[in-house]
Amino acid sequence: MRLGPLAVRTEEGRPALPAPGGVRRARAADAPALHALSEPFMRTGALRRRTPHVYAARFAEFFVAEDAHGTLEGCVALRTFPGDRLTAGGTAGVLHNFCVRPDRQRLGVGSRLLTALLLHASDRSVSEVFAATTGGGEAFLRSGFRETDSSRAPRTWVAALDPARGSRVFARPLPGASLPEGSAPAQPWPARHCRASTHTR
Repeated sequence: MRLGPLAVRTEEGRPALPAPGGVRRARAADAPALHALSEPFMRTGALRRRTPHVYAARFAEFFVAEDAHGTLEGCVALRTFPGDRLTAGGTAGVLHNFCVRPDRQRLGVGSRLLTALLLHASDRSVSEVFAATTGGGEAFLRSGFRETDSSRAPRTWVAALDPARGSRVFARPLPGASLPEGSAPAQPWPARHCRASTHTR
């Protein structure tokens, strides 16, 4: 007789965590779960406060990671800004609302989310992806981002950054993109699991 997923136990006899599931585009029905997943990070100030209505209106921007039972483990969103850059060089994208459930951090969830988002951004002809975080940025650095200033970032996004938060800005050129002189070359797609403790605005 085969044991079901909930009956699996570790060597110490404790119930095992559900196995990883997959990463997919969010659906309209995911909006309440996206808000519930993000809300603890909004309470701590790691994420900007967003209402359930915002998640319902912008669910299409999100990728979600779910476990084998379909429970959300993490999420990340991409917003594009065609023609809204301080310098020329193609469409810019901004990664935001990146968070992973505390009990699923350091298990590769963040890495899978970032990989899916970057591939999607490349398919949409995004030349560079930006992110701002009050954390250390380890997940970004391991996925080919580099700390930078906001000189090439979308104007409207830069204007919305709160200086009081002391956010650090990271950027990642995408393969095949034509970027302004002095930009860092695009890095290979992330292949290693990364620490998922970085949260974005």
